[in-house]
Amino acid sequence: MYRKNRLLQQDKKHLWHPFTQMHEWEQDEPLVIESGKGCFLKDLKGRKYIDGVSSLWVNVHGHRKRELDRAIIRQLGKVAHTTLLGLSSIPSIELAGELVRIAPPGLTRVFYSDDGSTAVEVALKLAFQFWHNRGGTYRRKRKFIRFKNAYHGDTLGAVSVGGIDLFHDLYHPLLFDTIEGPSFYCYRCEFGKEAASCDRDCLAGLQSVTRSYRDEIAAMIIEPLVQGAGGMIVAPSGHLAAMERLCRENNILLIADEVAVGFGRTGKMFACENERVSPDILVLSKGITGGYLPLAATLTTEKVYRAFCAPYRMKKTFFHGHSYTGNALACAVSLANLTLFRKERILEKLLPKIKIVTRLLKIFRDLPHVGDVRQCGFMAGIELVRRKKNKVPYPYSWRMGHRICMRARRYGLILRPLGDVIVIMPPLSIPERHLRRMIGLIYRCIREETE
Repeated sequence: MYRKNRLLQQDKKHLWHPFTQMHEWEQDEPLVIESGKGCFLKDLKGRKYIDGVSSLWVNVHGHRKRELDRAIIRQLGKVAHTTLLGLSSIPSIELAGELVRIAPPGLTRVFYSDDGSTAVEVALKLAFQFWHNRGGTYRRKRKFIRFKNAYHGDTLGAVSVGGIDLFHDLYHPLLFDTIEGPSFYCYRCEFGKEAASCDRDCLAGLQSVTRSYRDEIAAMIIEPLVQGAGGMIVAPSGHLAAMERLCRENNILLIADEVAVGFGRTGKMFACENERVSPDILVLSKGITGGYLPLAATLTTEKVYRAFCAPYRMKKTFFHGHSYTGNALACAVSLANLTLFRKERILEKLLPKIKIVTRLLKIFRDLPHVGDVRQCGFMAGIELVRRKKNKVPYPYSWRMGHRICMRARRYGLILRPLGDVIVIMPPLSIPERHLRRMIGLIYRCIREETE
């Protein structure tokens, strides 16, 4: 008991939690996780919870997966970390080869960093310098197309190409200028139209932007199929492929940020595969290590890579890197993660679970305060509204999504909302019986809290 109380006191005294209003945090008792196994987490009191958010969308095979634990231990017996600046390492080389092998066609080069935000920074700088290195009129291509409701991380470059007002508006004076493309948030269409018309008008608006500014645009950055942090906003079928076509027609690089949607979340290894899209730059993180260690990778094409290869005196080097770039432990566990995808046929086994989610989500549509239910593969969002008929949201101060997630904890389920969107995103390995229990508990909590 003394240790528990000491930890709770130290948390409130010293820790500053991300995306958390600390004034309110200090009033409540923190939930401190002590251990985990499979799809469950255990707190200091010994209470078990289903990890309904995959520890913020990173966990793939469950906690304390034997093969992943052993991969780290084996690597620790050799070396924990060595720099990639002027050196190389076995795990980083082997992982780069594996990532290229499974990535969409045309991606041949891998640049490591530490997390999703830093991988996006790499992508933005690569795209900018690619055109700069080519010289001439190409140096005018310095702008980026971003999208409303987009989220690409919290470093300033990533925030510059984000589009969530609540997160990003405050920092506007610090950001570089971008061109905003229309959102495909069809439930709350900015054109006030139904889904099919919304998609048409979004693409028409985007076509106009790309044609008008094609000589100034370095790249378009997208979250393929699903805008995650924006509220699990699912793109209409064919939207992704249409965006790629616009980039090809207008000589614009396509950056696919698959930090959230990669590694099986949409039912394919990468979301781009669903519409046979091959981006110029692919951004990966979260599930890359199975949820074990921080690591990210930015993949690009030989064409982009070759624009940086020149005599040193020409100053075309990509002057970018991190202290822990290509960390040996993280690369070793990533290799084990990819081995598990093959060995345990993760994607194949995921298909029946996706169908279960699809079937069980249907009952949510009849709840009086559920405005929209969105799903793409093993990712889903349930949008809560105060009045269903005219889509009136709950007042911000009510924190309805948060209240439902706090209620879920009483029943042994950890969730984290996106505003008033309840997110369903458990580890890919969650057994079907626990998946059904999880969705049933979400239904119960929504009914109890909104009635």
